[in-house]
Amino acid sequence: MIALQASHIYIDNTIADIIFKNIHYAYVTYLKEQKKILITPVSSQWFVKLYKPTQFLLKTKNIKGDKTLAIREILIDNDLDGTDRILEYEIIEKTRLIKISIE
Repeated sequence: MIALQASHIYIDNTIADIIFKNIHYAYVTYLKEQKKILITPVSSQWFVKLYKPTQFLLKTKNIKGDKTLAIREILIDNDLDGTDRILEYEIIEKTRLIKISIE
């Protein structure tokens, strides 16, 4: 499960373990035309070449290993709805990428 809670992307530990393993920073970018937030570990150098991402601290939320990313600036800069809710997402394990639909 991935959700928006208090201007943070909340990533369930099962997803976080697959995508981030022991990495504590993520690259994040918002694709305005697709209305998607893309998230990948900072180890994904291909992502930097394709996009101009911002690096964010990936915080551990609880003992289970759920993670959060503070994305308030992305929400404000792009005039996005910051209402708490469950978000639709797609996981691409091969490239360790999370695509989140946000409108």
